[in-house]
Amino acid sequence: MTCESCADQVRAALQGKPEVKSVSIDVSKEEVLVESSLSSAEVQALIENTGRRAVLKGIGGSERDLGSAVAMLAGAGNIQGVVRFLQLSDKACLIDGTIDGLDPGPHGLHVHTLGDLTQDCLSCGEHYNPFGRQHGGPGDAERHVGDLGNIIAGPDGRASFRLEDSQLKVWDVIGRSLVVDAGEDDLGRGGHPLSRETGNSGKRLVCGIIARSAGLFQNPKQICACDGVTLWEERDRPIAGKGRSKAGTDVPAANL
Repeated sequence: MTCESCADQVRAALQGKPEVKSVSIDVSKEEVLVESSLSSAEVQALIENTGRRAVLKGIGGSERDLGSAVAMLAGAGNIQGVVRFLQLSDKACLIDGTIDGLDPGPHGLHVHTLGDLTQDCLSCGEHYNPFGRQHGGPGDAERHVGDLGNIIAGPDGRASFRLEDSQLKVWDVIGRSLVVDAGEDDLGRGGHPLSRETGNSGKRLVCGIIARSAGLFQNPKQICACDGVTLWEERDRPIAGKGRSKAGTDVPAANL
């Protein structure tokens, strides 16, 4: 994006959505700053529908930097994804993610206690539950802190979501893990013996360690040190798994 007419087209595409509150474009830096309730994947798609390519350089916007984190997810088959966490305030955490390769339908989403992938998702421990409560839904007072409810995968296998949670704190979950399950979490209401423990959402499909990350435009690097691809090369590669690095090895990408 190098001209004002390009910026005008991007601005028009974004401002046409009621979920977009404001758009700021700096042509000299080729940066677009969007304030919106849409997920980052939806914002990126709107920009790219104008014929421009886009990469996400962070999420943020609060006056105080209360912390941000990212989890790179990889699992069986072609399942892979990225989920970002941003602490908006002392009482609100934003969880924004895109996961591909899922079976269409709902899937349980939980933060687990351990950041241990030595046995894939089986070594992640139980749901993060520092107060010893029963399992529930994200809107319940009685729930595990790690209970984030369900995400919904569309017919193409993609789940794109943006959640706000009142109990999760970024500073408490860095170093733990995020897990997506095979089935729907019944939020503790299903009557099954596992309902009040795990939500009876089936086996663990995909997981990743939650790591500290830079906030909005705080990371200026152009090359990912973990696999040597540039920011724009990264756009054309899988977000995790085989084919991610130049050598074709299974190295997860760093947060750009």
